[in-house]
Amino acid sequence: MEVQTKTEVNVEQAVPFFMVSSIESSLRFYVDGLGFTMTRKWINEGKLEWCWLELGEAALMLQEYHTGRRPAEKLGSGVCICFICRDARAIYRQAIGRGMEARQPFVGNGMWVTSLSDPDGYRIDFESCTDAPEETVYSGE
Repeated sequence: MEVQTKTEVNVEQAVPFFMVSSIESSLRFYVDGLGFTMTRKWINEGKLEWCWLELGEAALMLQEYHTGRRPAEKLGSGVCICFICRDARAIYRQAIGRGMEARQPFVGNGMWVTSLSDPDGYRIDFESCTDAPEETVYSGE
């Protein structure tokens, strides 16, 4: 007779951790532009070294490369983080209202999608479920 044991799930959240060229530029993008809030930080010798940002229930972490440690290749290439939200079109309106460059929302895979690129080229998508036909393009409300 085989005894099965139930394993308790211990994972609570996945949080993207972006190494960035300039933490100041990234904070302008995420905090000032998209409305994230810095809820945790590590300051070393008076300089912000790392931070945890939240927007609703989602989070991400940022840390600036130390001098001489940044890789030569382009940062962010091929990386896309999808934030699932109630209304991606509202995120789009807020972002462009703050002077951000956001892709006009469209329907793909049953979701409204709007995309932005951060200062290092990390692609940030905001998506929300919809019954609108595939490839519908948002024209404003």
